[in-house]
Parts: sequence; structure tokens; C-alpha cells
Amino acid sequence: MASTTLHSRLSTTQSPSVTRSSSSLRQITGNSLTWSRALAPDRLLSAVSHSSRRGVGGSVKPLITCTAGTTPVAAANLAPGTPVRPTSIMVIGATGTLGRQVVRRALDEGYDVRCLVRPRPAPADFLRDWGATVVNGDLSKPETIPATLVGVHTIIDCATGRPEEPIKTVDWEGKVALIQCAKAMGIQKYVFFSIHNCDKHPEVPLMEIKYCTEKFLKDSGINHVVIRLCGFMQGLIGQYAVPILEEKSVWGTDAPTRIAYMDTQDIARLTFIAIRSEKVDGKLLTFAGPRAWTTQEVITLCERLAGQDANVTTVPVSVLKFTRQLTRCFEWTNDVADRLAFSEILTSDTVFSVPMNETYQLLGVDQKDIITLEKYLQDYFTNILKKLKDLKAQSKQSDFYI
Repeated sequence: MASTTLHSRLSTTQSPSVTRSSSSLRQITGNSLTWSRALAPDRLLSAVSHSSRRGVGGSVKPLITCTAGTTPVAAANLAPGTPVRPTSIMVIGATGTLGRQVVRRALDEGYDVRCLVRPRPAPADFLRDWGATVVNGDLSKPETIPATLVGVHTIIDCATGRPEEPIKTVDWEGKVALIQCAKAMGIQKYVFFSIHNCDKHPEVPLMEIKYCTEKFLKDSGINHVVIRLCGFMQGLIGQYAVPILEEKSVWGTDAPTRIAYMDTQDIARLTFIAIRSEKVDGKLLTFAGPRAWTTQEVITLCERLAGQDANVTTVPVSVLKFTRQLTRCFEWTNDVADRLAFSEILTSDTVFSVPMNETYQLLGVDQKDIITLEKYLQDYFTNILKKLKDLKAQSKQSDFYI
């Protein structure tokens, strides 16, 4: 497995073990990272007693366990150096849906923004155009990380692996390396975005990894804030709004799951309020939108705002579950199966939402300033329909002159 030793200069850092329970098998195992799927004996009865942990035919599903190994020393010995300004931040995952909004918000508020971006054929020029500094680095290559963190006060970690990558590469091994490096480099604050209810779904690999990372970050001793998210409003545009306008199929499920989607601009705004508040240091926050929606309710809302019916193709959750079990039979489809594991959550009346009153009070935010899904989609459809109308008018005018 990949080594977690970052650099000879960083070999004096120790990160404590990640422990979820005595049965989770997360422990220090030397200078390595390991990733395994195993049933802990004392979890077996628990797994058998809950139908949500059963597979096809009632077989018990293996639980995901993650183990982080670190170099054994008490703490980093950092020599005094030039003080780092609190306005110096590093955004990890800056080209993503949330990351780019975090960058824009930070620049608007006067922060010095540095973005860690993987080397790519098409550079992230839009980040430079906005005024951010772009540095090349790759979480899957720990040796590229240290130099990028020089002079950074706060890390805001929005990153997650690409769909074509094994989940463990960036979301576990890469994050462990990053946290270890942040500890060694004396980073003053680390903001980590996680998933709501990740601690309640060990059968879902990505959620289990997020929970492991939360624990690893806490045990590292770095001043941190963990923010769990429910869902992004922006993701609904490509999933429902655009297909409806283009009269293409909209894929949905018959699941009763409800999600409180939130605008990533609001998430970014609340994040910086949290960063500036000492009352939030070391806390676990959850950001949720004003209301939780089912898939069918979102589709119905889009139909109303678009003024046309959707061509809905409903995929039963049972089909997704069977597909997951089938893909487990082939080694090369394991990552597909890991991502399909979210179908397990859809089989229950899960609600991805939390009351936000205490969080609003803690951050000094007025709930009225948080955009609702109705308003977000209404603004989108109003703007896009106007543009389509203008394009149609221009087309007719061109036809007349031709």
C-alpha cells in the first residue's frame, strides 16, 4: 500500500490512530496505509440483526474498515519563522461545484487565496482570472503537498475523488497525507467538508471514509471545523432542469429519501463566518437547506417552472441494489459497486436534513438570507427561458434577412 511518509523533513510527525469503535479495526500499523473490507466478529450479530445491513438473499454485507499508519513521534518540531497572515488560505478541490464558490467568496471577502490543482491539459485559468493563485499538487502523490502549504494559515478541504478513481485514493489516502502534512507544517486551521449522517452508514464506502477522516482530523490535534453537508442545489440543474428543457429522459427512483439541498453560495458564505468565529473551533456543524425534498417533488417543481412535462424514467431501488451485488462479482467493477452503495440508503425513509436554528444562532445568520430551492430554480428557469426566447427571436430575425 502507499506510504504515508511525506518527506524526510516531515518524518517527526505523528498522527494518532483513527478509532470508531473497538470492532472497527482502525489502528496504527506502521508506516503504511491499508484499506480492507472485513467483518469484525463483535459487529456480526449487529449486522445480522439489521435488515439494512443484509445483502441479496439475506447474506451479511462486509463492513468497510480503514487503517492509517503514521511515523511514530509525539509532535512536529517547528522552528520559528515568518508569521502567517490569517487571511492566507488554501482551497483544496477549488475547481469543483463547492470549491469554486468557496474561492469566489474568499476573494470577495479579501482573502489571499491559493488553490491546489492537479496538473492538467486544460489549466484552471478561471481561478487565476478571478485573482487566486494556482499551485500544482496531487493528493495521490504526497510528496507534492508540502511546498504548496508554505505560508498558508487555513486549509479549506472541498476535494473528493473523481468518478473514475478508486474512492480510497483521494478521499482516504490523500486526505490522511494532507492532514499529516498540515500538522507538520503548522497549519492553524483545517476546514473539512463531510457528508451528513456519514457516521450512521458504514456500509457505504464514501460515507465511512468521510467519518474516518473526521476522526483522523480530530485526533491529529489540528484546530479544525468539520462541516457536514446534505446536498447541493447546483447538482439539480444537470440532473433534472436541463433534461426537462431539452425534452430528454429524467432519471429518478421510487425512493422516499428526502434531501435538504443548499445553494453552494450560501454554504461558502456560512463557511467563512464559521472560520472567523472562535466559538466554532473544534465543532461539528451540519448545513442543510430550508426544506427536505424527495426526487419526485423536485421533478414536479421543475416541470411547473419549465412549463412542460418531464419524460421520467423511474429506476426501482431494488434494481440498484441488485446491480451493486452483481458488480461486486467482478474485481474491475468494485468502484462502481462502492458508488452504488448509496442505493442502500434509498431503501429507507432517510431524511438528509437537520434543524438549523442553533447553527444560525451560533453563526449570527438570519434564516431569511438562505435561499430556498423554489427561489433558486425559479431564478434559473427565468434566466434560461429568457435566453432561449431571445435566441429564438434572433433566429427568426436572421431567417427574415436571409
